[in-house]
Amino acid sequence: MDGNRTGGAISEWFHRVWRRGVMRSGMMTGLFLAIAALAFIFAYRQHQQGNFHKLKQRMATERPQTAVPTPGGQEAIELTRTRMMDDSVPEFTAVKLLPGRGMNVLQIRASIPGMGETDLLTSPDVNTAAIAMTGKGADAGGRYSLHVGGAFEVPWADKIWPLSTNDRGRPATEWKGNAIELSALPSPVEGGLMLAVPSDLSNTSTLPDGGQAEATFRGVGEHWPSKMDVTVATLLSRHTIDLTITVRNTGTQAAPVGIGWTPKFALMKGARSQLRLRIPADSTVEESKHQNGLPTGKLTPVAHSALDYTAPDGVQLSDSSMDICFAGLTQGVMDNGPAAELIDPLNGYKLRLTALSSEIKAMRVTIPTDGSYLSIGPQFNYPDPFGHEWDKTGGAGMVVLQPGQSTQWKVRLEILPLTSAKAM
Repeated sequence: MDGNRTGGAISEWFHRVWRRGVMRSGMMTGLFLAIAALAFIFAYRQHQQGNFHKLKQRMATERPQTAVPTPGGQEAIELTRTRMMDDSVPEFTAVKLLPGRGMNVLQIRASIPGMGETDLLTSPDVNTAAIAMTGKGADAGGRYSLHVGGAFEVPWADKIWPLSTNDRGRPATEWKGNAIELSALPSPVEGGLMLAVPSDLSNTSTLPDGGQAEATFRGVGEHWPSKMDVTVATLLSRHTIDLTITVRNTGTQAAPVGIGWTPKFALMKGARSQLRLRIPADSTVEESKHQNGLPTGKLTPVAHSALDYTAPDGVQLSDSSMDICFAGLTQGVMDNGPAAELIDPLNGYKLRLTALSSEIKAMRVTIPTDGSYLSIGPQFNYPDPFGHEWDKTGGAGMVVLQPGQSTQWKVRLEILPLTSAKAM
């Protein structure tokens, strides 16, 4: 008991002395100021001796920062979402975009039952893409973008066969008697003028079931009849990816506009023969076999031919390559627009690509000789839209914008389960 009383007395005395003698006397403030002064003097001496600079150099050497890949000089944008608990149906999980390269869709990722996380497009990783996208040599004019992912084509889609070469040595065509300089790419020139253009502004937003990204490109078309502002928007959700391109004529002259997209859906080796393709088109653009594929200006009906892919359950892919522009797009009763489908009966899912804009008049389907991908490209215009072969038909799908006017290209990519894989 005496010990407890003694301890309590000491504790009470300590707190009384601390509160009255130290806290209330201002001694604590003085102590803090003294410590701060000593720290400042120490830091100043270290600075004078160059020790801080040496420490920074040592930290930079021992812990170098990892360089972030920037294709086209801008960081890639990745929209992601967490898949639902139910893993019995396929769903999108990510989209990777390159705002420094015309908003190229570098990759689309999906979770597919039995396959797991799967890359849907034929593309390298961002590091490899950044190294290749130099804008020089093999990438002059941004042509590397035509071989990976899905490049957006503005202000024309598909190919143009130059009519002449201007005084700068550039390939040129003409529209309403006015010369139009094209990018310095091999003839025929393809891909439009945005393949290597960096965005002026980009932003992203997170949504409850995915995300949205948007990039703006101002003053596109230096040698086009008029300048244009282009906005590319991507909306990711569980079963759909909406892609929207808006083009506005910001110049003083009328200008023709064509818009397209070239997604390269990956085909796994040994699995191509199981896939089926559906293209909602009643004709194809006839191309010359003797003039490097130059269109003849005629549309050939697909009915009762090997190019009829209109069957509701699609047509089995052959082993041969393909590079055909389908026209005369038709819309199903239950569809929101002409819908192409790539069907995989073995894995029980399909990709559906729907043209939501009435200005989309054609779909370019390409399978290279190595069979590594299948591209279904919805586009405004037919190939060679300024060619004289189309004079008799009155045009080839280009939209003419007066100053201040806008047009919109919009498609929807869906991933859906097959109701019955055996029925396919």
